[in-house]
Amino acid sequence: MLNALVAYAAEEGAAHNPLIPAWYDIIWSAVCFVVILVVFWLVALPRMKKLLDERSAAIEGNIAKADEAQRKAEAALEEYTAQLAEARKEAGEIRDAAREDGKKIVAEAKDSASAEAARLTATAHAQIEAERQSALVSLRGEVGTLALDLAGGVIGEALTDDKKAQAVVDRFLADLEASEGAKA
Repeated sequence: MLNALVAYAAEEGAAHNPLIPAWYDIIWSAVCFVVILVVFWLVALPRMKKLLDERSAAIEGNIAKADEAQRKAEAALEEYTAQLAEARKEAGEIRDAAREDGKKIVAEAKDSASAEAARLTATAHAQIEAERQSALVSLRGEVGTLALDLAGGVIGEALTDDKKAQAVVDRFLADLEASEGAKA
């Protein structure tokens, strides 16, 4: 049977070329192609164009939004940088002011300490001088009494005249001070 099929195809093939379709196939294929082309041109292509336009507009809108967000971010960064620079400047000024205040406080403390030390020194000197004068007066009295007792013992009589005794003691102490002043 295979031989019969090949023989039939060979007879048909001699009269007709299998690569060229029949004229009615070409006409119906052309009509279908034109109908499909018209439907595609009128329905599918406008929808596709509308879809692509919407997509393009959405992409451009997103790009514009992204550009706007980028500008806002850059503006915020510049503002942040400016605020940071201002804060650093202000911190430097505060630090400098604090240093100056510290120097003033230290200087005031030194001055008040010096004044207090001078006051205490003057008070101490005055107290020492008062105690020295008190000791000198007390010593003069005691030395005078002892000198009078000794002089009375040497002379053999009591020196009871207070004015005379006081004059003798004062003269004696003045001579002693004069002799100490000459040695020094």
